[in-house]
Amino acid sequence: MVTQTETDELRVWVDQDLCTGDGLCVQYAPEVFEFDIDGLAYVKDGSGEMLLAPGSRVDVPAHLRLDVIDAAKECPGDCIHVLRSRDDVEVAGPDAED
Repeated sequence: MVTQTETDELRVWVDQDLCTGDGLCVQYAPEVFEFDIDGLAYVKDGSGEMLLAPGSRVDVPAHLRLDVIDAAKECPGDCIHVLRSRDDVEVAGPDAED
């Protein structure tokens, strides 16, 4: 069975103020997350460029949606926010309704 989250277009951002640098996100989805020299995770755009501006959002590639959602759910710092593109509702992360 395919869930709505698997078919919705998603965007993701990382709150560096809460990032603990554990690296689970980079393990789950290295195409989307990367560490900077400050030891914190940031999102990367489609060309692989790390976006350092606070609150930067990127589109989640379709084949990585579940990995990015899992990263948000497993993140010890609760700093990954996964939003539905069409309405900005958080589907995974600290502000998601479970």
